[in-house]
Amino acid sequence: MTTLISSHRIAAPAAEGGAPAKTAHAPFLPTLVTFVATALLATGQLYGVIPLLGAMGREWHAPASALTWMASAFGFGYAAGFLVFGPLSDRFGRRRIIVTGIAATAVTTALVSLAPGLGAAIALRVLQGVTTAAFAPVAFTYIAERAEQRHRATLLSAVIGAFLASAVFGQLAAQGIAAVAGWRAVFAVFAVAFALVAAALRKVMLPGRPDTAGSPLDAYRAMPRLLAHRRLIPLYLATPVVLGSFVALYTGLALTGAAGGAAALLALRAAALPAIIAIPFVTPALQRFHGAHRATGALTLTAVAAALIGFAHPGTLGLAILLNAFVAGIGLTAPALIETIGGHAGPARGTAVSLFTFILFVGASFGPQVAGALSAHGLPALAYVLGALLALGATLTLTARR
Repeated sequence: MTTLISSHRIAAPAAEGGAPAKTAHAPFLPTLVTFVATALLATGQLYGVIPLLGAMGREWHAPASALTWMASAFGFGYAAGFLVFGPLSDRFGRRRIIVTGIAATAVTTALVSLAPGLGAAIALRVLQGVTTAAFAPVAFTYIAERAEQRHRATLLSAVIGAFLASAVFGQLAAQGIAAVAGWRAVFAVFAVAFALVAAALRKVMLPGRPDTAGSPLDAYRAMPRLLAHRRLIPLYLATPVVLGSFVALYTGLALTGAAGGAAALLALRAAALPAIIAIPFVTPALQRFHGAHRATGALTLTAVAAALIGFAHPGTLGLAILLNAFVAGIGLTAPALIETIGGHAGPARGTAVSLFTFILFVGASFGPQVAGALSAHGLPALAYVLGALLALGATLTLTARR
């Protein structure tokens, strides 16, 4: 089996789990639609609870400090699940893991709607996060293996863009449903949506032959080797700053009041949607560049945008423009890192991408803490620190060039 993949493509084994043979490619448009819909739903669960916290607090007579765990609990379960399902997909197949996990998420999401109190709800949110994690790392690996080379970057960028857009989608959908039917109905509706996308994923994804050779623990045994891989170390070190800076900046906008009220902040999030929509169309044109170089350029763009936010003190329009540049850089960085990490990982691609996704969302979990520590000094201080971290990330990815 191939141990090193070309810098501009990732070899596509026919069977899921890595069994080598030639197979049909994944259908482009059905895969794009179902994967984007699933990504919006999956990561939307992290953000969708935010507009519901007030109603939950009133029903359970719980303080705001306790209710924030409704968001954090999902995030911790989500990140932990990446380390479970990516390696398992190497063993049992990509489609089986994704479809089973998303079907299970329909159940765990419905259970949240029935939670009798805050403690039970937090526990169920952890479980919901774990089952939802079956999608992201396995989907990245599936695209790298089964999509045509000319469609691979577009699909990866579209899924990454959906993860970013879910910050807007999750809150708007939850807010709209809750206004009509209450907060419990939000999770009931999302549960039905997960059941529908699970059925669609089963229909659209290509079946594959699981890899039955060796032990199911082989994927986990590969983790120390991947973390010590000299070409992967700088890429993994750069990964936390990608989503971490995204979450930190938007959290800082809220904490410092630079964006105005909650409605203005939501409008600024929505204002970045043009960049998110454009990413899948721009990425194919950049495929002639090595993945590590694309990551370096995208992180540099994001670092410059962050620094300008701090330096220029832009008004609402200027901030919206710079946020588009910032989000574009984030959206272009992630698929470039996935391609490069997968190329260096060889047959352990599924495990390597799972580690990437885990580190990516651990970084996102620390984003609010960074914002909380620096926002007292104003948005410029936060923007400068994020710009420096992103510049460091760009330097690290540059060293990963073969």
